Amino acid sequence: MSFFTFFIFIFFLLLSISSKKKKNIFEYINSINTTWKANLNTIPSQFKNLLGVPLNYKSLPSIKSSLTSHKILNLTLPSKFDLRSEYPNCPSISKVYDQANCGSCWAVASASTISDRICINSNGLKTPLISSTILTCCCLTCGSGCEGGYPLNAFKWWKTVGLPTGGDFNDTNTCSPYFLPPCDHGGVNGTHGKCGEVVDTPKCSLKCIDSYNKTYDEDKFYGKDVYSISGEEDLMKEIYVNGSVTASFLVYEDFVGYKEGVYKHEIGELLGAHAVRIVGWGEDDDGVKYWIVANSWNDEWGDKGMFKILKGNNECDIEYMACSGMPVNYEKE
Repeated sequence: MSFFTFFIFIFFLLLSISSKKKKNIFEYINSINTTWKANLNTIPSQFKNLLGVPLNYKSLPSIKSSLTSHKILNLTLPSKFDLRSEYPNCPSISKVYDQANCGSCWAVASASTISDRICINSNGLKTPLISSTILTCCCLTCGSGCEGGYPLNAFKWWKTVGLPTGGDFNDTNTCSPYFLPPCDHGGVNGTHGKCGEVVDTPKCSLKCIDSYNKTYDEDKFYGKDVYSISGEEDLMKEIYVNGSVTASFLVYEDFVGYKEGVYKHEIGELLGAHAVRIVGWGEDDDGVKYWIVANSWNDEWGDKGMFKILKGNNECDIEYMACSGMPVNYEKE
């Protein structure tokens, strides 16, 4: 056997072993007595570039809210709470987005949280879908677009610069819709077609699509108070009183194969950090507490695009530091 032939043999042997190892992660999850189940067909490596929160996100300083401190709010919190059922007139809360083949989770999660907040705090009178495209392509202080960014800085941009509307790809009823169509993530045999390579960040365009009936400035919404929240109790109070939050957390190989149940990290290497939207919490029949979370890999991933993650022990840093804010029409005391 020639050296070249031997090299090729070793290369494909290692590739085969690596592929088997990745598959065994999810076989292992489904074979043990844990709180969740996995999709065996998931390919972890295809998610790495979608995790668009830089791993140094913890270095950002927290921002204290100017609102009354949650620590002194005399609230009796329920064991289960879901914003989707609490605010049925706010369709954005139930909506699952798709960041497609761009590491814009930080922008998608932030824009969708802002959409929820505007609706909740206008008592359902305003139901915009806020543009994640503008955040991704134009917010230079947020990060590097499809290569990643910081949710907290996205909320700051909403407050200082303002954001227009923007729905899904080709949504002509919004100012700046998303710039990519949905795609099937990580081996999911869905209806959208396989995701390609991560795209370059499109050029910033601070104007509405031609068919939209408002100018860019006319369409903008602004934030009034932007802040961060940490810890189980304060996160619960924040969601209960004011609405959804954007949270960053560490993603390991096993998470991307989530299918159902309450996720907790069991096995696999760290892939990166990801931004998602928390819309509530609950407790299963075995007394396992969880957060209810909307992901941004479309509704064919996970549990119809949603997942539950263990609550109360800062699982994968999910409770370390979330962020959110109030729109300018906020009038509650």
